[in-house]
Amino acid sequence: MVQVVVESWGAGDDRPVLPRRRAPDLAGLAAFTMDPDGQVDSWPVTAERLFGHPAAAVLGRDLRDVLLTGPGQRELAGEALAEVRAGRVWTSTLAMAFAGGSGPVAIRCEPLAGPGSGVLVIAQHATLVVGSDWLRHARDLIGTTLDLPRTAGEVVSVSVPAFADAAAVFVAERLLAADEAGRHQAGPTAVVRRIVARVVGQPAEVTDVLLPPNEVLVLSETSPSYRAMRSNSPVVFDELDPDTTERLARRPGGLEFTARYASFLAVPLTARGVVLGCMTFCRAPSSPSFGPADIAAADELASRAGVSIDNARLYDRERRAAVALQQGMLPAESKVPAGLEVAGRFLPVGLSVVGGDWHDIVALPGGRAALIVGDAMGHGPEAAAVMVQLRTAAHTLAELDLPPGEVLRKLDRMAASLPGAPFATCVAAVVDTARGNCVIAAAGHPPPAVAGPDGPAQLLELPAGLPLGLGAGSVETTEVRLPPGAVLALYTDGLVETRARSLEDGITALRDALSAALARPGGTLDDCCEAVTQELGPHGEDDVTLVLARVQP
Repeated sequence: MVQVVVESWGAGDDRPVLPRRRAPDLAGLAAFTMDPDGQVDSWPVTAERLFGHPAAAVLGRDLRDVLLTGPGQRELAGEALAEVRAGRVWTSTLAMAFAGGSGPVAIRCEPLAGPGSGVLVIAQHATLVVGSDWLRHARDLIGTTLDLPRTAGEVVSVSVPAFADAAAVFVAERLLAADEAGRHQAGPTAVVRRIVARVVGQPAEVTDVLLPPNEVLVLSETSPSYRAMRSNSPVVFDELDPDTTERLARRPGGLEFTARYASFLAVPLTARGVVLGCMTFCRAPSSPSFGPADIAAADELASRAGVSIDNARLYDRERRAAVALQQGMLPAESKVPAGLEVAGRFLPVGLSVVGGDWHDIVALPGGRAALIVGDAMGHGPEAAAVMVQLRTAAHTLAELDLPPGEVLRKLDRMAASLPGAPFATCVAAVVDTARGNCVIAAAGHPPPAVAGPDGPAQLLELPAGLPLGLGAGSVETTEVRLPPGAVLALYTDGLVETRARSLEDGITALRDALSAALARPGGTLDDCCEAVTQELGPHGEDDVTLVLARVQP
């Protein structure tokens, strides 16, 4: 059997008003029970007092024939019974007739025992004015992340079902694609992108089929959403515009969806004087139409949502720009000479922060290769600009087949002449697989490591030199034996140095990690590179660069 509880409170009640589908307390509850098919089993005095129907007129009858006679309410009751038969609780707010008038009634249906048992129904006359408690709750939940889809999802989550039966967030495409800030441009159409939509009682994956995220729409002058954006004020309407209806009708279930709602509200999203887009809210015929209090609450919600969405949009723009810049700075695919195997990893400090790390491989005549790893100090566009100039110059100098020491000396003079006198560290090596040796020079850079074919990794004792840009002018070179099977490791300090680990301890950890990774049977050089960076690199404090070169047996 099914039990129903109804409660009632007046508009003059001083208690805080909660979201419209949640009763504030247990005062004035009316509770009754039904069987799983909706026939009323019990009808106490509280139910008779609330709805004005005596027990004799209700007992044994289908609730849908007695109380739920409004448009769409029979179908909604069928959904409620299905939910309860499956063992789940169902809640909603319906426009119903009760003793002394009509208005919104908050209803909660829950199974008396397990699935397939009777139903307990709790009902109460509800005030649908959305008060400060709901708005305060919404403010706490919106803007917890700088991810645009998640922020939009937070907005619709606090709106459905507490405020509306469906909601969607649209952002102007010109802001997302071209970042054209400014007031909404006058014209016969507006192009927007639907970020997210949610429908009460419908899984997100089902909604996303009918109302796909990131779908770009053209709103004509007949669209209330267009009018809301153009006038920068809320618009209430009772039916969808022809273009939207036609578009939805072409999709499975679209006609049923458009017939499900009878009251709509479009509210512009604004931030920093710019119209970003709009939100749309929908209510079914079983829910009260949007009134003045609802419009005011939606407008306040949209003002908070607009700022959070704009923050997420700006962050996403900076992140995409940083990623594009960082990817553009990575070296192009290089031709590695026969007899040499090279693997590398670059881990940026963050998706929205551009650093100064770079690495490069330059093929040279005679089967030789120049390997360069550098680090322009700092982060952001300034460090990136220095890094680009130094990397480009280093690549050009290496292609001229200059010795590593001469390459670094010329880079030092170049860095000293740049505005602001930035400085950077760098290590350059030329590997000759035919002779089995390597010539290396460093400028203030952490020492390379070399692992023999059958032995552990060891640090090379090189003259460290001064960083590029200090005008030292003298760089010493060292020749190192690299027999077949030997591995040379070049890296930046982000791999070995953190706030919690000194440079010396980090270099020791690198030597141990490299020895362990190379000792694993069957592993490739790329596997070794991945293992070392995963063990030492994920600290998020600085860019991480590691280049491994192995002379083929």
